[in-house]
Amino acid sequence: MSKNIFLTAGILFLSAIGNFILATPPPPDPLITSIDGGVALLVVACASYGAKKIYDVWKEKEKEKQVEAGNN
Repeated sequence: MSKNIFLTAGILFLSAIGNFILATPPPPDPLITSIDGGVALLVVACASYGAKKIYDVWKEKEKEKQVEAGNN
């Protein structure tokens, strides 16, 4: 009788250990996210748009200077 109890307890113990070993890890914390690629792409796009706007304003001022110099 005691042999059956020890055998049953051993089987339960080994199956419990197997569940811990083969269990999947918990999901990552949703507050911790990686924002590497998208933000870098957005920064590059905004910087290039701003540079084009600055260039357009500079070109317009140069054009106005040439027109004024031609009228004098």
